[in-house]
This record gives sequence, C-alpha cells and structure tokens, in this order.
Amino acid sequence: MNLRDYKTVLERRKALEKEAGVVLPNIGSFTLDEAVASSRNCENMIGAAQIPIGIAGPLTIKNLKLKIKNCFIPLATTEGALVASVNRGCKAITASGGATVDSYRVGATRGPVFRVNNLAESNRLNTFLEKHFDELKTIAEKTSKHLTLTRFMSRGVGRYRFVRFVFDTQDAMGLNMVTIATNAMVAYIKQKTNVACIALSGNYCVDKKASWLNAIEGRGTKVWAEVTLPTSVIQGVLKTTAKNIYDTWLAKCMMGSAMSGSMGFNAQYANVVAALFMATGQDPAHVVEGSMGITTAEVMGEDLYMSVYVPDLMVGTVGGGTGLATQKEALELLGVAGTSPAGENGKNSQQFAEIVGAAVLAGEISLLASLATNTLACAHETLARGKR
Repeated sequence: MNLRDYKTVLERRKALEKEAGVVLPNIGSFTLDEAVASSRNCENMIGAAQIPIGIAGPLTIKNLKLKIKNCFIPLATTEGALVASVNRGCKAITASGGATVDSYRVGATRGPVFRVNNLAESNRLNTFLEKHFDELKTIAEKTSKHLTLTRFMSRGVGRYRFVRFVFDTQDAMGLNMVTIATNAMVAYIKQKTNVACIALSGNYCVDKKASWLNAIEGRGTKVWAEVTLPTSVIQGVLKTTAKNIYDTWLAKCMMGSAMSGSMGFNAQYANVVAALFMATGQDPAHVVEGSMGITTAEVMGEDLYMSVYVPDLMVGTVGGGTGLATQKEALELLGVAGTSPAGENGKNSQQFAEIVGAAVLAGEISLLASLATNTLACAHETLARGKR
C-alpha cells in the first residue's frame, strides 16, 4: 500500500485502518485545517495527536528597557504536575516584582562540509570564503527577502572543511530558508573553487543536537532571565528558605551535572521548553537545543537571587507549525503571533524567546523548591495519578 496514492486524509486513514486491522476514531477527530496541515506540515497525514494544553500565570516579565508584560503561559503536556509547578514558579516571580529578561539574536545556522585534497586546499577554501563574503551574501539573500547572511566561521580537520553560516531570519525560525540559501552558496563555491560539498549539513550547524559549539556560540536566540525572591515569597509561596533552595541547586544543577557529564547545568529546561514549543507550533526536535543552559542561585541575606541562561532557542512566530489554528491562538495569547510591525523585524520572535526564558526560570524555581522540601513525589502522586 502506497499512502501517497490517496488524496484525502480520510481516504488515507481508512486505507491504513483496513491494512493494519485497527480503527483510529480518535486520531481521526480533529479541528485542524487538513488542507493546510497536509500540504505544509505533515506528509501522509491521517489525523492528529491531541495534547492537553494548560495555562500557567500570570507571569510578570520586564526587559532592560523597563517594558513590563504580564503573560499567561500555554503549556501542552501529558505530564501531570508540570503546569501546576510552572504556575507556582510564575506566582513566586510575579509576587517578587517580575522576572527581568535580556536576549541576543544570534541567528539560524547551516553548516556544510567540504572535501578538500590537502591542507593547502583547505586554507585556499577558507581564504576564498573570507574574500568573497559579499558575493556569497548577495547570492544567499536573493533566495529570500526575509533572510540576511551575517557571518560565517570555518574549521578544517584532515581532508574536511566545515563551514558554519549564520543568518538573521527575522520572525521565522528559518531552517528552510537557510537551507535553501546555503545550497545556492555551495553551488557558487563549487563553481569557483572546484571543491566539492559532501553534505549540505555536516553537523557543524549544529541542528537538533546538544553541542558545546551551540552552547558557547549560541544559536537562534540567547536568553537570560533573573529574579530576586524575597524571603516572604520563599516562605509563603515556596514553603522553604533561600538556603535550602541554594543547597539543592548546588548539589543538583552544579555538582550533579558535573558528575554526570551533563551539557545542561539546570533542573528541567526541557520540560518547559517542550511544553511551550508544542503549544505554539515550534519544531519539537529543537527541544534538545533548548535543554542546554545554566541556572544560577545566590543567597542574599534571607533572599535568593536566581537566574537562567538559555543559549540556544530556535523559535519563530511565522512559518512552520505557527500557522496552524491552535498554535496561532497560543501565540496570540502571548501577544507575539505573526510578523512584527514594519521596522521592527524579528521583534515578535525575540519577545517570544524572552517569554520562554522567563517561563524556564519559573520552572526552575518551583522544581528546586519542591526538591528542597521533599514534596516532589507527593506532588506527582497527587497531580499525576489523579489523587487530588
């Protein structure tokens, strides 16, 4: 059976049910616009997987320009207790005056690998890229009016030359754009240098994998978020003390991560990133990149300073899954849906990344407080097993 022979989602699903000897009534019940989803987002579509969406918040967020935003955070998850935990973190942050956020647009990357004959040719290729950057920039930007080639880095090893092109893709996450643009540049490079490209992506991007290169250089958007929790909030909302949370952070996020060789010195970035990504139409494979980062804690008298640094958030507010009705509604709830106003290219996606960072901070605060008070197990028993 070739599923591509069937023109509609219903016909395809019925054929699959007959072939596999199963019935799929729940997969076949959805409100998606199947014409859009099956043409842009999912090949051989037979239905939809439904994931509950919960709300955490309000979460008060302030940027360095002192603009304040109150957000309700949509989280798509099947893990009981997650939304409640993030909600408690939001309450603690908002009661403390809000999270202060900062961000830096690194850009999307694509990293082809070339085959060179020797070290001399490797050096010649690198020199060519440096001297002809403006021409490469022109070629790349002809492929899309929403894309700008900003820089590149290159490293050689043996008979391989790896190149990492970096692009500003405005409000789009942009991987399709940068792939097409890089393909055009690679054709030009081969024509001019006679050096062959082995693969358009040689893992030097580094796309959808945890890597120290992305952690150090950044990818997509880098985000920082911080808050100082006063002792009244720590006691009233989190039911513990600054020192108890600090001790738990040091043992878990620092020492435990070092002992295990972890690439993320944090408590649960992936939990919050995944739930927000699924709710807002981001590529869920980029959760592995968003899981990297460092949480810090510092006792200040009886208060507690906490921060998160997320160096690699590949997010967008246009393109991909953001155009699906449910996911678009979630972005509208956050006030960042679609393309930014004229003259503010990329503002929506950057604001969205900052919201993700603040939500990650909320998750870190609540989980570390739960571990500090030994309430993690009972919270999951109560909320995740229906024993409310």
